[in-house]
Amino acid sequence: MLRGVSLSSDRPRHTPLWLPLLIAAALLVADQLLKAWALANLTQGAPAQTVIPGLLDWQLTFNTGAAWSMFSGSALPLALGRLLVGLGILGYLLIRPQTRFLTVVLSMIAAGAIGNAIDGLRFGKVTDMIHAPPLSAITRAFGQGDFPIFNIADSCVVVGTILLLIGSFVADRAPRR
Repeated sequence: MLRGVSLSSDRPRHTPLWLPLLIAAALLVADQLLKAWALANLTQGAPAQTVIPGLLDWQLTFNTGAAWSMFSGSALPLALGRLLVGLGILGYLLIRPQTRFLTVVLSMIAAGAIGNAIDGLRFGKVTDMIHAPPLSAITRAFGQGDFPIFNIADSCVVVGTILLLIGSFVADRAPRR
């Protein structure tokens, strides 16, 4: 184990059972509040509103599919799948407590899945509003156009997944006792 990065559940009793619910709830509230703000203050099709020049803009858009508009028009089945995945991950964390690292990362992924499921079930589409020009510069350099506009829930899934991958590589390289 590498100081709290282990992906195994060799020390799960150090992670309180309420932690995944707290993390997921906090991220869900942030996601839903930003989406509500975007719906009240932004207009679809309007030019981006700069928040941090060159780094972050607000721009309202909607997605009836998944990442990069894959499966467009499938909001309800995707919402049900996201909800099942998110609740399944939280249920797993409650039944089989994990290390703090895994608890945080899986709670992030669960919150993201549930946050976008809420939109899909309520509106038949997911509300997106975060535009990051540096990410678009990268995707354009690879000939892929602008990076998709996203939301907090999307960020939770992507960052959580990246951390999970990094953590698995770190755990694999750690010396075994």
